[in-house]
Amino acid sequence: MFRAPICRAFAALAVLLAGCARAPHRQVVVLGIDGMDPKFVERHWAELPNLRALRDEGSFQRLSTTSPPQSPVAWSTFITGLDPAEHGIFDFVHRDAATKELFLSTDRTVESRFVISLGDWRLPLTASKVVQQRRGKAFWQTLSERGVPVMVLRMPTNYPPLPFGKELAGMGTPDLRGTQGTFTLFHPEDVSDNHAAFVLEGPANPLRRDRASATVTLDVDVDPELPVARFAVGDQVAVLRQGEWSGWIPVEFPLLPHLAAAHGMVRIYAKQLKPRLEVYVSPVNIDPLRPALPVANFDPGIGRFTTLGIGEDTSALRQGVFTLPEFLAQSRLVLRDEKRLLRAALDQYRDGFLFFYFSSVDQNSHILWGRHEDELLRFYQEIDAELGAVRKRLPRADLIVMSDHGFSTFDRAVNLNAYLAAQGLAGKAWAAGLNAVYVTGADRADVRQRLLDMRDPETGQVVIERVDEVRAAPRNRAVAPDLVVGYAPGYRASWATGLGETAGTIVEANQDAWLADHCISADEVPGVLFMTKGLRLDAPSLKKLSGVILGLY
Repeated sequence: MFRAPICRAFAALAVLLAGCARAPHRQVVVLGIDGMDPKFVERHWAELPNLRALRDEGSFQRLSTTSPPQSPVAWSTFITGLDPAEHGIFDFVHRDAATKELFLSTDRTVESRFVISLGDWRLPLTASKVVQQRRGKAFWQTLSERGVPVMVLRMPTNYPPLPFGKELAGMGTPDLRGTQGTFTLFHPEDVSDNHAAFVLEGPANPLRRDRASATVTLDVDVDPELPVARFAVGDQVAVLRQGEWSGWIPVEFPLLPHLAAAHGMVRIYAKQLKPRLEVYVSPVNIDPLRPALPVANFDPGIGRFTTLGIGEDTSALRQGVFTLPEFLAQSRLVLRDEKRLLRAALDQYRDGFLFFYFSSVDQNSHILWGRHEDELLRFYQEIDAELGAVRKRLPRADLIVMSDHGFSTFDRAVNLNAYLAAQGLAGKAWAAGLNAVYVTGADRADVRQRLLDMRDPETGQVVIERVDEVRAAPRNRAVAPDLVVGYAPGYRASWATGLGETAGTIVEANQDAWLADHCISADEVPGVLFMTKGLRLDAPSLKKLSGVILGLY
């Protein structure tokens, strides 16, 4: 006799739940392709069918970048819709106004102020934290606050990730040692009884007074006859042939015996096993399954993957540890992880905003541009194929493909501090980072003109096309440079200048494996902007793009 009332109650509950169900949001997907160059794309339309189709059905434009056209600066402008003077990221490195020391521009670590000391140990009572240095509000924070679901994966200069939606940090994420990527090469002169034991260095131990690095032992046993070896670290074992890469191997670095440890992960490359042993160990990445540092605020569900902000190890190539084929193989491992992440994101994505970042075009352009066109094209084609997969999975989504800047050759290295010294400006104007000049004891306008007057001593060519004066917001003046240098194509600050050093020769031929760059005049290296039908941006720029995305909601 209670059947009818129960049925009516369930019917009322169903209506109530239906009324509370979230209405679907517009699907907007942005693929951020670091360093994708419009000129390169235009040379290869026939080999990039999905980009070509997106152009034909929607639009393709050049996207104005920032001054300087450096990735942390440009992506910060995209994120906030602000100029560098307002968001406060001016270069890869900034200068401490008091000490004149250089530090990474994107984030800083704040240690605990409350510590108990016990002999050799120091026990913090509160956790240290990593603080973003970028100012301004991320556009997807606005979306999240309005109830739009957001997924932002591998966004550069977003370390640590913000607490809005699902986020995974990108460029700027350090390795476990706190660097931007420090590899290890083991190559002993003698291997006794086909066995070698190496000490793998991990993070500085924050619980020790001397902050000595935590370490683990890597044992290598080489087959007496075949070029095969067994690698063991802790309870993890990998067997590799010569020339073979391991997968991600978890590594536990003890901090406080039996009580605390830092968890990371490495890839091992058996570069050579016979007749001489050479073993490359990747930078110790943050383990996403047991993160010692904040890298994501959700689990992508694919196990272990590259978490280092820039995973391609160009340093190993530049130092002669990798051959070019070895570097390309390692770079493809990074791209494989990125593709796995994208597909996992598409599996989880239903609606709202999705951003995904690819690093491979940028990092490989630095190495391949102008000399290895076919090899670089293969990376473009891999990204093109991923674009095709996204369009197939989400045929009704508003799709944007964009890059932060393009590319140019790097033929001549400029030792800018040597030039400033030759101009009698030593101690009055100082170059540091790849585009920044700090003026402390000279007239800013005079320094600017002298930079514009600079000529290559060997060729007589113009070295610097533009010099922008920085008018930083008050909150950013402590780290802001006074001038931003825009080099002519073919020129770039030397590596010594990047570190604030003074070298002897003002301009010299670039002999480095780093063949190309984009840290020049912003007008010379625009990015790309592809948009689906119905979307278009007049005079497109990175500064405007986030506003376009917000406008779609």
